[in-house]
Amino acid sequence: MNLNKSKTGDFVIVVFFIILICVCLFPMMNVFARSLSSPAALIRREVGLWPVGFTLDAFDIVWSDSKYTWSLAWTAILTVICTIVSLTLTVLCAFPFVYKGLHGRKTLNVFMIFTMYFGAGMIPTFLWMRALGLIDNPLVLILPASLSIFLTIIMRSFFYGIPDSIRESAEIDGAGPFKTLMLIYLPLSKPVLATVALFYAVGRWNGYGDALLFLRAERRWDPIQLLLYRVMQNLTAIDVTQFETTAGNAPTEAVRMATIVIATVPILCVYPFLQKYFVAGVTLGSVKE
Repeated sequence: MNLNKSKTGDFVIVVFFIILICVCLFPMMNVFARSLSSPAALIRREVGLWPVGFTLDAFDIVWSDSKYTWSLAWTAILTVICTIVSLTLTVLCAFPFVYKGLHGRKTLNVFMIFTMYFGAGMIPTFLWMRALGLIDNPLVLILPASLSIFLTIIMRSFFYGIPDSIRESAEIDGAGPFKTLMLIYLPLSKPVLATVALFYAVGRWNGYGDALLFLRAERRWDPIQLLLYRVMQNLTAIDVTQFETTAGNAPTEAVRMATIVIATVPILCVYPFLQKYFVAGVTLGSVKE
């Protein structure tokens, strides 16, 4: 009886996740199909999950526009820089909490949690950035969001899970805090480092609100998602009039879909390389009884 219930529960779970996968996958397939379809098929709304009138003209239009290629390259550079800076700051902020004798440890914890629930707001933040001279400055895309308290708490909690006996053994051998961090904690923290790095990278790659707010005149520093936002609004960011189709109009809808695909695929390619680090239990067996 229990075995039948277990099989029924497994079946329900499998069906649920299949439906969830379809809900997530079908819209992506539709966008990809529309980016490869002819304008005439898009106008007649014939495109579902497969391209109709296969053509790469929309991708040619996007790649031939220097504003788009530069925005894509700049976003990749920005994502790498922000991920490295943010991950470094997160580790340096989380590691001191493993020392139970740290002065003001509880007070710092309270301040960290407080900032998660209360913020200055958009207008004070804008005035602060303007006072610092960061408006229309590419550093405004790096510095303000370089540290996430939520991810710092995740990192800190993982460090808590590493037995103190490992750190104490290193200290007995003469290792200082920095050496302990580099040689003990970081090698044992690959899963959380990969996870936090992925959160930072995805957040920066998909971010456009800060650029929309703080980059008022300097269009050359627009990240790819802000360019995508402008393309989805009115297509003024890409000159589609350079290409005429058999339908008599520029393939504006196809260009929108092609822009979405090219802006989404690079960050999706990161997941397979980090997935293996999402396995917990790296520290199991590191301390012998």
